[in-house]
Amino acid sequence: MTGGVAVVTGAGSGIGRAVARALLGAGYRVALSGRRAAPLEETAQGHPDALVVPTDVTDPQSVAELFRAVKVRWGRVDLLFNNAGTFGPVGTVDEIDVAEWQAAVATNLTGSFLCAREAFAAMRAQDPQGGRIINNGSISAQAPRPLSAAYTATKHAITGLTKSLSLDGRPFGIACGQIDIGNALTEMTSGIATGARQADGSIRAEPTFDVKHVADAVLYMAGLPLEANVQFMTVMATTMPLIGRG
Repeated sequence: MTGGVAVVTGAGSGIGRAVARALLGAGYRVALSGRRAAPLEETAQGHPDALVVPTDVTDPQSVAELFRAVKVRWGRVDLLFNNAGTFGPVGTVDEIDVAEWQAAVATNLTGSFLCAREAFAAMRAQDPQGGRIINNGSISAQAPRPLSAAYTATKHAITGLTKSLSLDGRPFGIACGQIDIGNALTEMTSGIATGARQADGSIRAEPTFDVKHVADAVLYMAGLPLEANVQFMTVMATTMPLIGRG
């Protein structure tokens, strides 16, 4: 799939930035999506095969304009890395503000749905038909951290979206898989290395790992022929407290 056309959401920092740059390095043409233009330009570093498209993934019109820009520039979509997300509110469920809950759902779940919807439509209609969608699930798609009901619920929902896309995409050559990432070191997760709340209520530092290994994993998933698929992959710091969490 090298040399294909990719769309990366949340490309202005962290995992999205690392994956976008890895795809560009592997010969992909990459549309960089995020809320603000300046971080996207920094990700692009002037690369001739990078297309910066500021996007609000919670807005159907904005997402449609993203994929319209990709079609105008390159004519097709071969890969979507559905990565944009937010941690959302922290607290027990009775402490979570309803508006903050809805904002987390809008970004993490509805945003992923909207981007998948546009990508699926493009992949279904194009010639040759097909493509691949990779959803960023997070290890919270498997097990929660304390006080994270909104984030955990949306990430569990991503697993359902992944399975549905994988099933519904079969007639059209559209593959869908999910990568669940645990403690990759980025700006968003830097606090984990100094102290994270554990299931017993204590605060302890957790191990992290280089985000480059996430990019390498996504490249592997993306590079498979469409007759093969990584349905679910977990990439995590080896000794992080996921196994046995709770």
